[in-house]
Amino acid sequence: MPTAAMPTAANKRWTYADYCRIPPDRNRHEIIDGVHYVNPAPTPPHQTVSRRLQYELMTAIELPGLGEVFDAPIDVHLGRGALVQPDLVVVLRRNLGIIGDKKLTGAPDLLIEIRSPRTARFDRRTKLPRYARAGVREVWLVDPELCLVEQFATQNRRCVLVGTHDERVRLRVLPRVTIALDRVF
Repeated sequence: MPTAAMPTAANKRWTYADYCRIPPDRNRHEIIDGVHYVNPAPTPPHQTVSRRLQYELMTAIELPGLGEVFDAPIDVHLGRGALVQPDLVVVLRRNLGIIGDKKLTGAPDLLIEIRSPRTARFDRRTKLPRYARAGVREVWLVDPELCLVEQFATQNRRCVLVGTHDERVRLRVLPRVTIALDRVF
């Protein structure tokens, strides 16, 4: 599980301004509900799955002009006390206004977390509910070891599992796009 840290002042909640003062290092820093979390850099197998999935998404979404695909590290500011760095982010054309010079501000259409033994519980119990509250329409939890994708949709500010896929996954936010998972795993 990622380590959590709080600012030095007693009971202070982390803000985006606090985040901007973190010196550069090889860790991934995120703020969820005002709590600062630190993760080490991803492993090579994690990055292999991330790169392949990004390629498939870029080919299906970005190249035809349907939206933009971003890979980590990218700052996604989901509102007060929430700054995350998902592994992959999809912003469809109608929401391109959330893309700023330094960060994305608002809910992307699709966020993807590639699970590792260290972060799997954190992704499911901490990040997934925060994504739903922010209005992210679709979230994938990708398991490189089991070669599957859990697909969630936001309904009533909660992420609801809508499918577990091991061959192909059709985007709910863009139903004409299907990703063949044999090209990812």
